[in-house]
Formats: sequence, C-alpha cells, structure tokens
Amino acid sequence: MSTIQFIEQNGIREYAIIPMDLFETITPSLEELEEIAELKAFNENDDGFRIPSEVAHPILDGMHPIKAWRRERNLTQEQLSKKVGISKAYLSQIENHKRDGTLKNIRAIAKVLKVNIDDLED
Repeated sequence: MSTIQFIEQNGIREYAIIPMDLFETITPSLEELEEIAELKAFNENDDGFRIPSEVAHPILDGMHPIKAWRRERNLTQEQLSKKVGISKAYLSQIENHKRDGTLKNIRAIAKVLKVNIDDLED
C-alpha cells in the first residue's frame, strides 16, 4: 500500500496527502457514498406524495386538476358530485374552467379525491 502523508496544525491532523493510485482507487467509492447520502436526505424529506403521469400530463395540457384527479380515481362526474354534495352541472362547470368552485367545495373535492387542496389549483 502507498504511504499517506499527513499535515498537522496545532498537533491535529488537518490534511492527508495520498498517492494518485490510491486516490483513483477510492474515488468511485467516495462518489457512491455521496450518492447514498443524497438518497438518504431525499428519503428523509419525502412526504410520499407523487403525481402520476396520468394526472400530470393532462394538467400540463390544460385539463383542470380536478378532472385529471377524478379520472385517476376512476370516478364519474356524477359519483364525485354526489360524494361532495354538489350538482353534476356545477362540477362540470368547474372542470371546464367556466366557474371557480368555492373554497368549501374545493376542500370537499380534495378530501374525496384524497389530495391536498393545493393539488387542485387551476
């Protein structure tokens, strides 16, 4: 094995100088450790919520988020409107960007669809 040289300041090792062959040997392991640390940090901050592509793409194409989530949850307008306690016509107007729903109704829709209210912003 190669010799490692240490540089001390005030009697404490501050730096290590290693031969290039050793550096090249350990570099892939160091990069892997960095990736593991990044993944761990991501997982610690992950709330578990994902937006499926079947929801995200239609929203990006202009579909109302309520309609996209309703379809993802395999609900008809009639089923969702009944669960929320609003008329099918009112829900249709919201989904077609003709009316804004009240905060109360949007909260109820979010609850039925099991998403955050922010996920239904148009």
